[in-house]
Amino acid sequence: MPDSHPQASDQSGAPVPAAVPGPGDRGRRIRPAQLIFEPEGQEPEPERFFDLESIADPAELLSRSTELALAFRAAAERATDFQAIAAAQLADPRRFDALSAEQIAERAEWTPDYALKMVEYGRTLQRRGPAE
Repeated sequence: MPDSHPQASDQSGAPVPAAVPGPGDRGRRIRPAQLIFEPEGQEPEPERFFDLESIADPAELLSRSTELALAFRAAAERATDFQAIAAAQLADPRRFDALSAEQIAERAEWTPDYALKMVEYGRTLQRRGPAE
């Protein structure tokens, strides 16, 4: 069956053989085909919280949920320590761009009083050093 695509030709009208890209040629980029339909979307999976809803045994559910609560509490405490250290660093008067308690409070969505307490707590943590 003959090729239905027109073949490239030079100015004289003589057919030009198709260029075969070599190892150094980048050649033309092929564009992806245009979609003419929307693919069917998958139904969203029901929201799961660490698969706790699939645990039927109440003793196991209590154990696993307590374990998660303790882990989240420890993570929240650690994140608060990092917030305090960052607040202390930002408020350090030796910095040319030191922030006031009001500016720190605005950035962290705290009250200015809480920002002052966090700066002081952060300074305490800095004096203690890492991993105490």
